[in-house]
Amino acid sequence: MIHVVVLASRARKQLRGMPAFIAAKLMAWVEAVETEGLEVVRRVPGYHDEPLHGERRGQRSVRLSRAYRAIYVIRGNEIEFVSVEEVSKHDY
Repeated sequence: MIHVVVLASRARKQLRGMPAFIAAKLMAWVEAVETEGLEVVRRVPGYHDEPLHGERRGQRSVRLSRAYRAIYVIRGNEIEFVSVEEVSKHDY
Protein backbone atom coordinates (compact mmCIF):
# COMPACT_ATOMS: atom_id res chain seq x y z
CA MET A 1 0.00 0.00 0.00
CA ILE A 2 1.37 3.42 -0.98
CA HIS A 3 1.69 5.98 1.82
CA VAL A 4 4.48 8.31 0.62
CA VAL A 5 3.88 11.42 -1.50
CA VAL A 6 6.71 13.56 -2.86
CA LEU A 7 5.93 16.87 -4.56
CA ALA A 8 8.23 17.34 -7.54
CA SER A 9 9.96 20.73 -7.74
CA ARG A 10 7.82 21.62 -10.76
CA ALA A 11 4.63 20.94 -8.79
CA ARG A 12 5.85 23.00 -5.80
CA LYS A 13 6.66 25.90 -8.14
CA GLN A 14 3.24 25.65 -9.85
CA LEU A 15 1.45 25.63 -6.50
CA ARG A 16 2.87 29.06 -5.63
CA GLY A 17 0.84 30.58 -8.48
CA MET A 18 -2.37 28.67 -7.75
CA PRO A 19 -5.35 29.89 -5.73
CA ALA A 20 -5.01 29.01 -2.04
CA PHE A 21 -7.98 26.62 -2.12
CA ILE A 22 -6.28 24.54 -4.85
CA ALA A 23 -3.10 24.18 -2.79
CA ALA A 24 -5.23 23.29 0.26
CA LYS A 25 -7.12 20.60 -1.67
CA LEU A 26 -3.88 19.08 -2.96
CA MET A 27 -2.41 19.05 0.55
CA ALA A 28 -5.62 17.39 1.85
CA TRP A 29 -5.16 14.68 -0.83
CA VAL A 30 -1.50 14.25 0.17
CA GLU A 31 -2.43 13.94 3.85
CA ALA A 32 -5.18 11.42 3.06
CA VAL A 33 -2.77 9.27 1.01
CA GLU A 34 -0.14 9.39 3.76
CA THR A 35 -2.63 8.36 6.47
CA GLU A 36 -5.10 6.08 4.65
CA GLY A 37 -3.13 4.86 1.64
CA LEU A 38 -3.52 5.53 -2.07
CA GLU A 39 -5.86 2.61 -2.71
CA VAL A 40 -8.38 3.97 -0.19
CA VAL A 41 -8.12 7.58 -1.41
CA ARG A 42 -8.62 6.52 -5.04
CA ARG A 43 -12.15 5.42 -4.09
CA VAL A 44 -13.14 8.90 -2.84
CA PRO A 45 -15.53 10.19 -5.53
CA GLY A 46 -14.62 13.87 -5.06
CA TYR A 47 -11.07 13.35 -6.33
CA HIS A 48 -12.05 11.57 -9.58
CA ASP A 49 -8.72 9.72 -9.57
CA GLU A 50 -8.33 8.29 -13.07
CA PRO A 51 -5.66 6.94 -15.42
CA LEU A 52 -4.66 9.17 -18.32
CA HIS A 53 -4.35 8.19 -21.97
CA GLY A 54 -2.33 9.16 -25.03
CA GLU A 55 0.89 11.05 -24.33
CA ARG A 56 0.16 10.86 -20.60
CA ARG A 57 -0.28 7.09 -20.54
CA GLY A 58 1.08 5.73 -17.23
CA GLN A 59 0.11 8.88 -15.34
CA ARG A 60 -3.02 9.51 -13.27
CA SER A 61 -4.94 12.67 -12.46
CA VAL A 62 -6.71 13.88 -9.35
CA ARG A 63 -9.40 16.56 -9.65
CA LEU A 64 -8.74 19.53 -7.39
CA SER A 65 -11.58 21.61 -8.88
CA ARG A 66 -13.49 21.73 -12.16
CA ALA A 67 -10.50 23.47 -13.74
CA TYR A 68 -7.43 22.13 -11.89
CA ARG A 69 -5.86 18.68 -11.91
CA ALA A 70 -2.83 17.21 -10.18
CA ILE A 71 -0.96 14.74 -12.37
CA TYR A 72 0.98 12.01 -10.58
CA VAL A 73 3.07 8.94 -11.35
CA ILE A 74 3.73 5.88 -9.23
CA ARG A 75 7.46 5.10 -9.42
CA GLY A 76 8.66 1.51 -9.10
CA ASN A 77 6.93 -1.80 -8.55
CA GLU A 78 8.08 -2.48 -5.01
CA ILE A 79 8.73 1.03 -3.74
CA GLU A 80 5.78 2.77 -2.15
CA PHE A 81 6.31 6.20 -3.68
CA VAL A 82 4.00 8.71 -5.35
CA SER A 83 5.35 11.78 -7.09
CA VAL A 84 3.02 14.63 -7.97
CA GLU A 85 4.33 15.78 -11.33
CA GLU A 86 2.14 18.72 -12.28
CA VAL A 87 -0.67 20.92 -11.10
CA SER A 88 -2.34 22.69 -13.99
CA LYS A 89 -5.53 24.33 -15.13
CA HIS A 90 -7.46 21.79 -17.15
CA ASP A 91 -8.28 22.85 -20.73
CA TYR A 92 -11.76 22.08 -21.97
